Amino acid sequence: MRLKEKDVEVGYLYLTTANQYRAVLAMKGDFIIYAPGSEEAEPLKLKATEMPFENQPFKKCQIVTFAKKDYQAFDFNGTEAVKHRLDEGQLAQITAQCNAKSAIAALLAE
Repeated sequence: MRLKEKDVEVGYLYLTTANQYRAVLAMKGDFIIYAPGSEEAEPLKLKATEMPFENQPFKKCQIVTFAKKDYQAFDFNGTEAVKHRLDEGQLAQITAQCNAKSAIAALLAE
């Protein structure tokens, strides 16, 4: 399924049909910064303390480009959905894993 632009939100985790987790870290105007996991990975049994973005580079793209990928529902903390809310600790962990802090600050300052 494709997302609508309004369904893309900061602080949410998504899973593409290519089994790539994506976490939206920042949004301003038409652009977002997100953390992508590896593509073609087996679906993970995610735990709230283990985010799958270690050593993955962050990406900046237009929201519409992000939304046009094909996404699937997945289980996270016992709930099946297309997107899942991340808590502050998880966002901080993901931001550190993909070294996105300065990029987020730059986007928000634009």
